[in-house]
Amino acid sequence: MWVWEAVYIIEGLLKNTSEVQPTTVHADTQGQSFPVFALAHLLGFDLMPRIRNWKELTFYRPSRQSEYVHIDALFGEPGRHVIDFDLIESQFRHLMRVAVSVREGTISSSTLLKRLRSGPRKNATYAAFREVGRVIRTVQLLRYLSDAPLRRRVTAATNKVESFNRFSQWIGFGNRGVIADNDPIEQEKAMKFNALLTNAVIFHNALDIAEIVRQLLEEGWEIDPEDLSHISPYLTEHINRFGEYSTHELGIQPEAYDPKLDVDFTPLREQDLTASLGQAA
Repeated sequence: MWVWEAVYIIEGLLKNTSEVQPTTVHADTQGQSFPVFALAHLLGFDLMPRIRNWKELTFYRPSRQSEYVHIDALFGEPGRHVIDFDLIESQFRHLMRVAVSVREGTISSSTLLKRLRSGPRKNATYAAFREVGRVIRTVQLLRYLSDAPLRRRVTAATNKVESFNRFSQWIGFGNRGVIADNDPIEQEKAMKFNALLTNAVIFHNALDIAEIVRQLLEEGWEIDPEDLSHISPYLTEHINRFGEYSTHELGIQPEAYDPKLDVDFTPLREQDLTASLGQAA
């Protein structure tokens, strides 16, 4: 049974207890569908996937009488592809109960969408989720078309995710990355250990990059924050995946991590703020 990848991202965000609380979900084309858009919206997340094959997508009208001067062709034949707001209104309380159940952990988002997908197409809950998803995806597509900075952010975010996945696969090179164990517990261990090691190497790379930047600053170089924003922590050339085993280093206490980097990142933050203000205007 196919369940879209964004559902598992949403599941992870719901279980997140850290101080950082993301509100936007990025995914590739496989990470979106009408029910996923609806569920993300009801849970308070902004689903912004990078979608291929736009010519195959449908934009939905709020009513049969709705027509648009410049973009009406996007919505197809007049009077068709209309949102059933009466159905959404009649099922609204049930939709909210389902969303609360997912947020409280009574049912997982993946299980919910499996049930919705396997149920009859005339099921009122499935149909209501589909209608809400049509509304949200149409709005998101229009935002994507009209906002160039948003398109750049979505593309950049998706590229970062894909780079992380490639880096994680490179780290988990043993057995060509294949998890041969049939035990779900052992499979979960392998995935978590790989994620832990991947993040440890990323952290190590970030420390090395920061140290090099500090050395350049001491030598009098001027560091442009725009240049730093293009440096990836997914570096592999300097890493020996088979390791180097020096037992005399086991007792060496590492230096405390210094997070301070004497670089002014204000221009980058101002660019983000300007883009946000432009979008709001």
